[in-house]
Amino acid sequence: MNAKDEMSFLEHLEELRWHLLRAVMAILFFGSISFIFKDFIFDVIIFGPKNKDFFTYQLFCSISQNLGQGSAFCIEEIPFRIQSRTVSGQFSAHLWTSILSGFIIAFPYVIYEFWKFISPGLYDREKKSARGFIFISSILFFIGVLFGYYIVTPLSINFLGTYSVSDQIFNDFDLSSYIGLVRASVLASGIIFELPIIIYFLTKVGIVSPEFLKKNRKISLVLVLSLSAIITPPDIASQIIVSIPILILYEISIIISKIVIKREKNKIL
Repeated sequence: MNAKDEMSFLEHLEELRWHLLRAVMAILFFGSISFIFKDFIFDVIIFGPKNKDFFTYQLFCSISQNLGQGSAFCIEEIPFRIQSRTVSGQFSAHLWTSILSGFIIAFPYVIYEFWKFISPGLYDREKKSARGFIFISSILFFIGVLFGYYIVTPLSINFLGTYSVSDQIFNDFDLSSYIGLVRASVLASGIIFELPIIIYFLTKVGIVSPEFLKKNRKISLVLVLSLSAIITPPDIASQIIVSIPILILYEISIIISKIVIKREKNKIL
């Protein structure tokens, strides 16, 4: 970072505005494409987890049979219907789902614009140490999205869709409620899987350290279980399934924090 690269506060705001504008344009571009392919987005992706032949249900059924449990984890039926009870309900669902799809697809470019904004303020050695930031953060995000879609969403839908307090009550879920569940599961998982990247930058600025992360491991375990309870249905099996990858990410974050601290010490020496 050189003196000639220094900018005033207003110039930084102007630079940030253009980065945000380009990121939004990318989201709208891919969102427009998603808007056109609404049949695939809704029939195949959004409503996929409510079908009994969904990949996750078939996988659990196969595992159950291979473990000698018969059809204990096989899904025979998910007895609920989805309805739209407002005049603009379906159009709003179509619009916002397209924007969400655009954000997911454009995520690498959004991260690229974020990196382009902060990178001029970094030293050359810091830029080199952060090489691969866009690729790694994008991979983690997409893995999180897939985890949310194939694990969290079907677990939630299966539990809530089959839950009943009386045989006299039939589940009719509103379209916005169903899509909200899918959206929350997917986005929450995608953001959670960015934990190693977040810890990397927090360690770089001196907010956290490996010792801090180790010392607060028990507290983190409680937070992970609480977070799992929020984004999954209230059954123990689902919470354990979601907690395992989060705990693994936490341990990976400790290793990453150690590496960052070690590099910083080597620079000083």
